[in-house]
Amino acid sequence: MSNVVATQIKSHQRFGGVVPEVASRHHIEQITSCIKDALTQAEVDYDDLSAVAVTYGPGLVGALLIGITAAKAVAWAHQLPLIPVNHLAGHIYAAQLVAPIEFPAMALVVSGGHTELVYMPVENKFEIIGETRDDAAGEAYDKIGRVLGINYPAGKPVDELAHRGQDTFNFPRAMDHDDNFDFSFSGLKSAFINTVHHADQIHEQLNKADLAASFQQAVIDVLSDKTVRALREFPVKQLILAGGVAANKGLRDRLTHDIQRFTNTKLELVPLSLCGDNAAMIGAAGEMLYRHDVRADARLNADPGLEFEWLKQPQQN
Repeated sequence: MSNVVATQIKSHQRFGGVVPEVASRHHIEQITSCIKDALTQAEVDYDDLSAVAVTYGPGLVGALLIGITAAKAVAWAHQLPLIPVNHLAGHIYAAQLVAPIEFPAMALVVSGGHTELVYMPVENKFEIIGETRDDAAGEAYDKIGRVLGINYPAGKPVDELAHRGQDTFNFPRAMDHDDNFDFSFSGLKSAFINTVHHADQIHEQLNKADLAASFQQAVIDVLSDKTVRALREFPVKQLILAGGVAANKGLRDRLTHDIQRFTNTKLELVPLSLCGDNAAMIGAAGEMLYRHDVRADARLNADPGLEFEWLKQPQQN
């Protein structure tokens, strides 16, 4: 009914990335106003609410604690159930705001802090089948963006620049053919930075659009190839693309093309307005958890390293 976002991008741009202390301070300054504005826009009051859902991880511990403290206060003051939500479940359930999630389902969650494939055999069961072993895709975008002279966050400008260039540098596709569903973007990032630094040392002018296109093509190839292999091994009714990097046009176009070979699987692209962090997605996941009687009490604490469980592999005889 409402979705109020207080962005901190301009504050963090000065530092080239998120500064935890700055982020926490902004949370303190904005959270009360955000809650008030959300209630006003939805034309409801606390008496109209059924529960309070809040992210408790993963994320920056200071920012998480401020949200949890506010949620506890609202829940206690108005005698409402408190629902703990995994932040990544929120990203996935942003799709629920567009169309019902059909199970079994698969989610490719790609953001600044996470890149993972999540298998969902039934509702409220999340199982990781693969994740990044080093840098997340979004993190790599921001790091190579600095080399290109692009301010944080670099994802959208790099995507736009990439569409004006060609894949001429043939950067590495790490782990693309490995017998697993894990990702690695650290080598790609290093290859990009080394290419640019070497060119600077010999005073060679490189085409920035071609650099961006080559980097992005390497990222998309690995993400798509691994996802396609996962869909072959885990037939699902729905593939969900979620997270901040899910707004990437190149990735959306590639998956839209590749999903066509799976006639029984539908692709659900989270709307651009809900790809980044927002409260609506936490509400969507919270509603699902509410139906499953998931509750927290005043002992709820931040868990900055919170993860889904890994898929249990059958034991070999």
